[in-house]
Amino acid sequence: MKTCLITGGSGFVGSNFVRHILHKDSDCRVINVDKLTYAGNPANLCDIENDDRYTFVHGDICDPEIIGEIFRNEKPDVVINFAAETHVDRSIGSPDDFIRTDVFGVFTLLEASKQYGVSLFLQVSTDEVYGSIDEGSFQEHDQLLPSSPYSASKAGGDRLAYSYYVTYNLPVIITRASNNYGPNQYPEKLIPLFVTNALENRPLPVYGDGKNVRDWLFVNDHCSAIVFIIKNGENGEVYNVGGSNELMNIEITHSILEHLGKDEELIQYVEDRKGHDFRYSLDCSKLRQLGWEPEHSFPEALAETVDWYKSNEKWWKPIKSGEFRNYYEKHYKLPYANE
Repeated sequence: MKTCLITGGSGFVGSNFVRHILHKDSDCRVINVDKLTYAGNPANLCDIENDDRYTFVHGDICDPEIIGEIFRNEKPDVVINFAAETHVDRSIGSPDDFIRTDVFGVFTLLEASKQYGVSLFLQVSTDEVYGSIDEGSFQEHDQLLPSSPYSASKAGGDRLAYSYYVTYNLPVIITRASNNYGPNQYPEKLIPLFVTNALENRPLPVYGDGKNVRDWLFVNDHCSAIVFIIKNGENGEVYNVGGSNELMNIEITHSILEHLGKDEELIQYVEDRKGHDFRYSLDCSKLRQLGWEPEHSFPEALAETVDWYKSNEKWWKPIKSGEFRNYYEKHYKLPYANE
C-alpha cells in the first residue's frame, strides 16, 4: 500500500483531496499533517477520521523535527503540499506569515523528501504567480510576475521546488491552479463569503467596479487533475490547471443572488484592494493534451456549492463570529450585520 503525505489536508482543497484519493484509490494510505490555523478545520474530515487508511498529525510544516519524525515513521512515497497561507488580503497586512509557510515550509518538506527519497513531490501552486494579463492566457513557460506578498511567496515555493529537481534530481512536479470553489471553503473567499452573507441578508462587499476577471475551477476537478498528474505527469514539469470559466466578480455575485432568490440591493461596492490584479487566465492545453478535462460545468457546480452552504449552517455559522466578524468589519469597512 503506497503512502501519501498530504500537508494542509484539513483546509479547503486539502480536505477535499484527502476524501477524493481515499475514495478513488483503495490501495492508498493518507497521512495528513496540518497546523490547524484559522482556515484548517478538523470538521472538514469528520466523515473519514475513523478510516484505517487515514492518520492525522497536528504539526507545522516549518518544524523540521515534526516533519522528520513523520518521514521516519511513515515513510511516505508521495508528498503533496497543499499547506499554505492563501488569502491575498491577509498577505497585505501580515506578509511574514506567508513567507514563512509558503517558502520556508516548502524548504523543510523538500529537505525531508530529499533525505528520505520520496518517489514524487508535488507542489500545489497558483495561477497568481504569473500576475495579471489583459489579453491571451499564460503558458507554463511564461515569466512569473507576482504582484502581492501571497503570490510572491507562492512563486518562491514554486521555484524552490523546481530547483530541487534540477540540483538534487528530486522528482518534483508543480501545478498552478486557478481559483477554486466548492464545499468546505473558509468564508473569507469570494464565493463562500457572498453565499453565506446573502443567506443572512448581510452586505456583499464587491471590490472596485467588480469587473476583475478570474477563472473558476471546481475543487473536485482540481482533485481529479492532481491524481491524473501524479499518474501521467513528468518530473520537472509544470502543469496549469483551470476550469475554463472566466467570469467577472460581479457576474459571480449576480449568479449567487439569483440562485438564492436574493435582492441585488445586498451588493455594496467597496474600495478596491491594493495591487488588485485585473485578470488571471491559464492556457491549460498542455494538461488537456495528456487527456485530462474538467467534469463539472460552472452553473451546475456553483449551484451544488451554494446548496452545500445552505444545508451546512452548522459548519460555517460558528466560523463567522468573533474574530471573523472583527476582521470583516475592519477590512471591508462595512458593518457585519444591518443592525
